[in-house]
Amino acid sequence: MGEQVRLEKMGEGVGVVTLDRPPVNALNARMMNELDEILDRVSDDDEMRAVLLWGGAKVFAAGADITEMKDLDSVSMYGYIGRFHEVFARLELLPKVTIAALAGYSLGGGCELALCCDFRIAGARAKLGQPEIALGLIPGAGGTQRLPRLIGAGRAKDLVYSGRLVDAQEALAIGLVTSVVDDADVYEAALAMAARYASGPTVALAAAKRSIQNGLETDLSTGLLLERQAFASLFATEDQKTGMDSFVERGPGKAKFEGR
Repeated sequence: MGEQVRLEKMGEGVGVVTLDRPPVNALNARMMNELDEILDRVSDDDEMRAVLLWGGAKVFAAGADITEMKDLDSVSMYGYIGRFHEVFARLELLPKVTIAALAGYSLGGGCELALCCDFRIAGARAKLGQPEIALGLIPGAGGTQRLPRLIGAGRAKDLVYSGRLVDAQEALAIGLVTSVVDDADVYEAALAMAARYASGPTVALAAAKRSIQNGLETDLSTGLLLERQAFASLFATEDQKTGMDSFVERGPGKAKFEGR
């Protein structure tokens, strides 16, 4: 078990990944290694069907560890930040529903980490942003690429160029977060969402995630072909049979899926 990133099972089918590097969960190389190991465990555990990423009630992650980075040269930094790219991509492509629960600050690398999740639930007093420009830098762990894909190029340029922070309501308005709840309810709201998806047709959810993500990287015709293939493949699953039989016999919304 990692010392700065922990994994525990909560309830039925939910894995909770907790960042635990006081005081502000500054992301460093060790945390990337521990998160990578945890993603191995999550990937190999079929009973862990949805994942919640949590930094605690005061802060999600206030950025990368500047003290660890400041003296690196460009060659060393290329490899250093590459590790962040590798681990973040693994999280983004994880074939399970992922939810970031954002309390307090999610800045720089912390915001970039949250962008790798399917959903982001923010507390009412949460702050998000990419303030790297104040250091004479740009976002280096995916912010210049994932942020415009999520909120559009114009809004992403505003945040990256200015380095300004956005509050929870603005983040909701521009699509940076999925929902906003009271600060005291962030963890429970995210856990409830994770539990809901963990009890769903997880093979179909993984197919939906893969189709959306891969489709965004290609043209419409190729994306439609990916969708068609994924749709047809689900007719080999038990969940498809369960879902359709339940619909015919009892109406919509009553199926109990096994994730197979």
